[in-house]
Formats: sequence, structure tokens, C-alpha cells
Amino acid sequence: MFRNKRVVVVMPAYNAAKTLRRAYDEIMQQEIVDLVIVVDDASHDDTAELARTLPNTKVYTHPTNRGYGANQKTCYRLALAEGADIIIMVHPDYQYTPKLIPAMASLIGNGLYQCVLGSRILGGYALKGGMPRWRYVANRALTFVENILIGAKLSEYHTGYRAFSREVLERLPLENNSDDFVFDNQMLAQILWYGYTVAEVSCPTKYFPEASSINLTRSIKYGLGCLVTAITFRLAKMRIVSSALLPRND
Repeated sequence: MFRNKRVVVVMPAYNAAKTLRRAYDEIMQQEIVDLVIVVDDASHDDTAELARTLPNTKVYTHPTNRGYGANQKTCYRLALAEGADIIIMVHPDYQYTPKLIPAMASLIGNGLYQCVLGSRILGGYALKGGMPRWRYVANRALTFVENILIGAKLSEYHTGYRAFSREVLERLPLENNSDDFVFDNQMLAQILWYGYTVAEVSCPTKYFPEASSINLTRSIKYGLGCLVTAITFRLAKMRIVSSALLPRND
């Protein structure tokens, strides 16, 4: 608990058996975590079996592979059903350190922000941690364009380390989002669409063979999806188009 708020960590997992335990152990060292939820997206290894051996953990398995976005949708539904007030997504590949959980939770639990991102760019940790240079350049270019189109000033839109309040997850139309990797980007666009301010904390990351990563083809598809999302955001703000991703309240 943090200030009497229930803290739940969600882990969207796929073939994460080699790193899940390390990530979990570090999560549980952060004494504010009440529950861990692992959603296994039909892994080919023993991710789900390993997760079921972890204390204070609830495991849900998709019968077929549904995609990273669909996995997150399940994660957030389950977390809200468990009474979570603060929900933190930590990838089970141990690329992002769980040691930032207390800092991220405090920004939400103290009522300062409804969304917090762990940024690999702040502090210059991306390249130091082994991010491929082509991926770094693509990240910076995409973020530059997205900031212009969306009107925000984020250091990056593409981190998978995120914390949310219950309020923001209940408000967002997440079921309208993609089931693929661009879900992350659409979700951030929705948060900014509703006028929430997004906080960022500097996050060291590690790139190693066991850490999950999408290939070049999927990366290009993701990048194009991010651009479409940002353009849609700008056109919707100008009332030129309407979008199910960005519904109006007026």
C-alpha cells in the first residue's frame, strides 16, 4: 500500500521464463506492492507455470496469442477488478528496473499525476544501456514529430515502463485500441487527449539477449502506427476528423 492506496504491478508476459523470476524478485523488494498480476499471452515456454509458483501473484493465460496490446487490456481489467488504486506495468524481461516503483507510485499516490513514465531518454541511459543506435535515432525522431503534432513535451512516447491511477484507466476507451504494439502509443495519446499531465522519471535500462524486442519489420509497422495516431490526434483537435480512439465529451 501507498498512503492507503492499493498498488498492483501488472506484467504482460510472452516467452519470459528466463527473466520473469529476476524481475519479480526485484518487484517484491519494493515493499509497497500489494499484488502482482502476470498475463501470459500463450507463451511457448513455461512462463505461466513459473508465474504460478510466485507468491502473491495471480496468473491469467490467454488460450491463443492475442498480441501485446490485448495483453495489456487484460492486465488492466484484472488490476481494476482486484481493487487497484495505482497500477504499474513492468515488463517481465527485466529491461526496466523495478526499483523505480516507489517513486512512480508516490507521484500518483500523492495526487500529483495520473500517469508516470519511466523514460530511457532522460539522463542519457538509452545508449549507455545498450539500445541499438538505429532504435535510438528512430525513437528521437518519432518523439520529435509526435510532440509537434500532439502538443506535448515528452522525452519519449515509447517506453514500456508506465504507472497509472485507477481514475485514468477507468476513463480511457482502451478496448478501442489496437491489440498490437501501437496500443502503447494510442494509450498515451488518449491520456493527453483528456488533458492529463504526464510525468516522467529517468530510468536506466538494460539490453541483453533475453530482453524482448521487436524486429525491424514490426518496428517499422509500429512507427507508422505512431505517426497515424499523432496525425489523427492533431486532425481531431482541429475537428477535421472524428476517431473512436479519441472520443469527445462535448
